Amino acid sequence: MRALAIAVAASLAVSCSSDDPATGDAVDVTVFAAASLTAAFTEIGDVFVAENPGAQVRFNFAGSSELVAQIGEGAPADVYASADVTNMAKLVAAGDAATDPVVFATNAAAIIVESGNPEGITGVGDLADDNLVVVQCALEVPCGAYATQVLANAGVDVTPKSYEANVNAVVTKITLGEADAGIVYRTDVMAVGDAADGVVLPDDINVLAEYPIVVTESSPDPAGARAFVEAVRGAAGRDILESYGFGTP
Repeated sequence: MRALAIAVAASLAVSCSSDDPATGDAVDVTVFAAASLTAAFTEIGDVFVAENPGAQVRFNFAGSSELVAQIGEGAPADVYASADVTNMAKLVAAGDAATDPVVFATNAAAIIVESGNPEGITGVGDLADDNLVVVQCALEVPCGAYATQVLANAGVDVTPKSYEANVNAVVTKITLGEADAGIVYRTDVMAVGDAADGVVLPDDINVLAEYPIVVTESSPDPAGARAFVEAVRGAAGRDILESYGFGTP
């Protein structure tokens, strides 16, 4: 991924300046982003900082619903990126968005299983086996809502052994051998490499996860926040997102 970062650095620099155009101060941006964006946004942030000396980007990765709650309680955030439009709508309804939400990426669901798929799982129907340890994101988290939708689309009834706070927690359960399977994003399966395997879901039961982004109303650095959003939405940001398996809206 570092070669890609070097290749796209110049493009990111076009839309991002180390100085806040409104104040002349160095850009200092705090980004609250869905857990599934961890790897891609970290790389975008690294390039942003490398090409803009003095700029700082801090990340808070968690479940989208948890992040909305934190912002509502006054947590300092400049940018919010959600894994669904539902939680973004909550942020907007609460008056916590300074800009209109814009969808910058898409994703889809996939089953994650232990490396080598020892249980021979081939589809969501297999997840109904009570002998399997299936874990799922909490229902209020986008990955939990998407998993529930996938199962409903397939007409399959699954009782998870546990509900996790975010998609990274589900992935960790699988890679540590604490669970047999879970429904996550296809990008999560790609990110873990040989630590786990994935089962592709057919389009007729899958979901289209849309990822919107905004500058928050209480942003301490709104100009810097807008610059980061533009970097995410620009050609270079899209290249990085696509390299992690995200689709374009």
